[in-house]
This record gives sequence, C-alpha cells and structure tokens, in this order.
Amino acid sequence: MPNNTSTARGRRAPKGVFRRLVRTIFRFFPVMLPLTLVCIIINAVVSSMPSVFMQNVIAVVEDTFQTGDWASASGRIFSLLGILIAMYIVSLIAGVLYTQMMATITQGTLAKLREKMFDHMQDLPIRYFDTHNHGDIMSYYTNDIDTLRQMISQSFPQTLISAITLLTVFGIMVYYSIWLALVVVAGVIIMFFVTRYVSGHSSRYFLKQQEAIARTEGFMEEMMNGQKVIKVFCHEEGAKEDFDKVNDELFDNAEKAHRYANILMPLLANIGNVMYVIVALVGGALLLNGAPNFSISGMAFSISIVVPFLNMTKQFAGAIGQVSNQVNMVVMGLAGAHRIFALLDEEPETDDGYVTLVNARENADGTLEEYPERTNVWAWKHPHHDGTVTYTRMRGDVRFYDVDFAYEPGKTVLHNISLYAKPGQKVAFVGSTGAGKTTITNLINRFYDIADGKIRYDDININKIKKADLRHSLGIVLQDTNLFTGTVMENIRYGNLNAHDDECIAAAKLAGADDFIRRLPEGYNTMLTGNGANLSQGQRQLLAIARAAVADPPVMILDEATSSIDTHTEAIVQRGMDALMTGRTTFVIAHRLSTVQNADAIMVLDHGRIIERGTHEDLIKLKGTYYQLYTGALELD
Repeated sequence: MPNNTSTARGRRAPKGVFRRLVRTIFRFFPVMLPLTLVCIIINAVVSSMPSVFMQNVIAVVEDTFQTGDWASASGRIFSLLGILIAMYIVSLIAGVLYTQMMATITQGTLAKLREKMFDHMQDLPIRYFDTHNHGDIMSYYTNDIDTLRQMISQSFPQTLISAITLLTVFGIMVYYSIWLALVVVAGVIIMFFVTRYVSGHSSRYFLKQQEAIARTEGFMEEMMNGQKVIKVFCHEEGAKEDFDKVNDELFDNAEKAHRYANILMPLLANIGNVMYVIVALVGGALLLNGAPNFSISGMAFSISIVVPFLNMTKQFAGAIGQVSNQVNMVVMGLAGAHRIFALLDEEPETDDGYVTLVNARENADGTLEEYPERTNVWAWKHPHHDGTVTYTRMRGDVRFYDVDFAYEPGKTVLHNISLYAKPGQKVAFVGSTGAGKTTITNLINRFYDIADGKIRYDDININKIKKADLRHSLGIVLQDTNLFTGTVMENIRYGNLNAHDDECIAAAKLAGADDFIRRLPEGYNTMLTGNGANLSQGQRQLLAIARAAVADPPVMILDEATSSIDTHTEAIVQRGMDALMTGRTTFVIAHRLSTVQNADAIMVLDHGRIIERGTHEDLIKLKGTYYQLYTGALELD
C-alpha cells in the first residue's frame, strides 16, 4: 500500500517550518522582500498615529478653554491635521507599493517552489512513486501550494501589520500612562491564553485536514482512473461507500478545525469590549480622584489622555483580533509548507557512477576516440585515477552474477540469479505473476539497486555507470503505455528528441504503426490527450514500440510489449519487432509463449529463482515446467 509522506496524525508541523519558509522567500527575493517589509512597517506605524494627534488636539482645546485664544488654537489644530494628512499620503503610497510587491513575491515564490518540487521529483527514485499515492503527490502542487499562497499573500502582511500596530500602540500607551497600560496588559494576557488554547486545538485539526485532503484527492485519482472497472463490476455503490468514509474523515477534521477557529474571533472581540469598559472605568476613577499619572511623558493625568487611550484600547484589541483571524490561514499554510518541504527533503536517487556514454569513432589502428557528432558508434568513457581515459565499445553484453534482491529488507524476491545475454542475443523470461521477471529488468535499468551479487554491462559493473548514460543505452516497452499530451509525431520523438521526422516515420513503419497513424484525422500531426484516450490499447502499444525504435538502443527490454495487441496485429508487430531486435541484445517478458520460441535462451522463473533455462527445443525435450506450460498442462497466472 502507498505510504503517506504527511506528518503523522495529530502532530503539529515542526516549529522550524516558518523560519525555513521565510529564508526560502528571502533567497528568492533578497531585495524586494526587505523593501516590502519597510513599506509594511511605514503603513502600520502611520495607522497607529491618530491617537497621538487626538491627544494633541484635545490638549490644545483644553488649553484654549483656559486662555480663550481660539484663533491661535485653530491654527495649531489645522497644522496638526496637515501633518496627519501628509502621513496618510505616505501611508497610502507605502500600502500600494507593498501590495504590488507582495503580489510579485507571492506568485514568484509559488512558481519557484513548484519548479523546485518538479525538478526534485525528477531526481527521486522509482521506489518513491511505487510507494506513494499519485493523488497525494498531486496534492502538493494544488492544495498545499494554494494554502501557502493565501498565507503569504494575506496572512503574512496582515499579521505583520497587526504586530507592528500592537507594538506601536503599546509604546504610545506606556508613554502616556503606565497605569492604564497595565490594565490593557492584563486583558492581553487573558487574550493570549485564550488564543493559545483555541489555536492549539484548531492547528492540530488543520494539519489533519491537509492530510485528509491529500488522501481524498488520492482516492479521487484512483476512482477516475478505474471508472471503467467500477462500471464493469457494478461497484458504483461500493465506490460511494468508500468515498463516504474518506469524505467523512475530511469533514470530521475540517469541522473540528473550523469549530475551534470560528469561536476565537468572537471570544477576543468580547474580551476587547470588556477591556474597553474597564479602561474607561479605571480612567474615570483616576480622573475623579485626581490620582497622579505615572508615565514616560511626565504629563499630568487628564481627559486628553483618557479619551485617546480608549481609542488606542479599541485599536489594540482590534489588532489582536486581526492576528487571531489569520491564525487559521497561518496554520493551514504552515501545514502545506511542511508537506512541500517534506517532498523537497526526500532523498534523491543516488548515482555514484563515473563511466559515461559518448559518441565515438574508430581510428585506423582500431582504437576509439570521442567524437562530438553522432556516429552511430557508442563507447563507454572510463576515466582512471591516474588521469588516463579508456574507451570501450558498447556492445550490449549483460551478465548477472549471483544476484539477490529485496524491495523491502528481509523479503527477498530474487534469489541467486545468474544469467548472461551476449550481444545480439534474445533472452526471454517466462513465469507466473510475481516470479520476478519484471524485477530483473528493473535491476538492469537500476531503478533499484541489488542487495548482493553483481551485474556487469560490457564487462563494467553497472554501479560504475552513470544512471542517465546506462538508461540512454536501453530501450524499454512496457505493458502499460504512457502517452503524453502532444502530436503523434512528438510522442514517437520522445524516444530521441534529436530525431528527424523521417526517422520517426521509419520507426513507426518498423513497429507496424504507420498504417493506422495515416488513417488518423491529421496523421502524424493528430493531437493526443488523456494518455491517448482517442486510440485503442493496441494502437497506443504500437506507438510505444515506435518510440523505442526511434531511440535505436543496443539493448531492448520488452515487458509484455504485445500483450494488448490482437492476434492479427501481433503478427504485423512481430515482424517489426524481429527487425527491431536484429543486432540488439533483447530481454523479453511474455505470457504468450509463441512470442519467445525463437529466443536464444529462455529462463523459467518461479518465486524469484531460475528453475529452467535453455532454448525452446531444449526445454521441450526437458519436459519440465516450460513443457507443461507450452502444452497447456500448466497455465501462467
């Protein structure tokens, strides 16, 4: 069963995720991010200033009541208003700038993260895709990226603005009256513990929600791919029940997450209202009793302090409410970021090889030298410790020596496999499902590395050959065909991106695909979508064979390559396949024994062991398992 790379259920995303995310954004935008922060700070600080101007205006009015000089008072008030308007204009400019830069930073970060994820995904081993749900992997690029977008574009700026507002307003409060500031601090402490309790519960369920969404998307991907099977076996009601289980789990986690999150804002709003009333009562009591003011400013306690203080209290509570309102998005965004970083932290496919594949040409004395242009002569370039380089002609000689292999430790699936395929030979593998046939071809490609033994390619240990060069020398046609969105010509050229149209057409003719391709609406320019959904399974298989043919590799691996083709088409394809295999080392996996009778060697596998080997005639004379399979006494399952 596929594993889930998400965090374990109920566990919160690690604290280091936020720090890592900020570092990542800064790395992407080292200049724009600091400029954006400066604009946000300017915008937030200016939004905290009205209380200061209110205090100054009230102080001017109080003085004027004593002096009666209203003419000079109006001038001072208009002067203060002018300064306030100027500051608001600066704030407006800063706000416009930071929102525009934030849009660039958000979309740029997401684009770069998607690029990093996709690039890293190309470096992951086949094992990762064999053990992880494809829908869950898709969720990284859709759901997790989207939650990150909302956090960066909305929650980050709003939370930062609110935090700066809190600091600024609290600084002004302490400047005017420490007594009243202490009342606000008491309210903030209560708000902090309420927020901690509620957000602690909601964050746990938000993380579960992200994981449940990934599982739901994985389930939907399976159902979409298996829709025909569902209908053939009339499993619609069962599929509905299975979906209800997955959907109910998502609902349960999402409902609990939002239940906690939705009560936070009303709680904080009411605590803020209570705090406003208490500040008013304390301020009124201090005024009535003529209490001395304890402040940094040294100003006497007066109405010009109490009234702006009430406004600042409301502003302070509102800022806390804004922060709490963003907690949901921050938690969801961090959960998404944690999953994204988990993907980026997956160990890439290791490659310790140093032997490379190069174009070569043969000199008059029979030696090989590297050549920049294609010569249809390939050689293994083998650098040595002393600085010298040797070139070995690529022939396609593949040999296994006492190979053991296990997909999981302790569960060996191949036991003591020894075989050889000389250049140009056709080696066939026969056996029931799970016998280890495909596993052997996976090891030749180094999709997996062996536990014990050796595999040598042209007398070179394949661990010493760079994986890309090794795979470049191999052509493979699988039972499950994958066609990509593009024209028929582009799908054939996928085997060799440098191939000309004539070479692609020649490969199609070799595979027996040219005839049906020319009958398509636009021939080789016909657009294919949805894995070639507008083609039959057999036609898709023919295109896969043509793709392998245009690659022109010295070694071919045919894994049930004709299993989806009807008998008449198989006869056509077999002629093309015979031509394709001429002069090439070929490994064939087939259930139809008629396709392997002309093999140079047939290996009969059972539970990961070679139990019989030889030519068709040898094995018939042996009258063992192969003989029973051929005569129908046994059937391949």
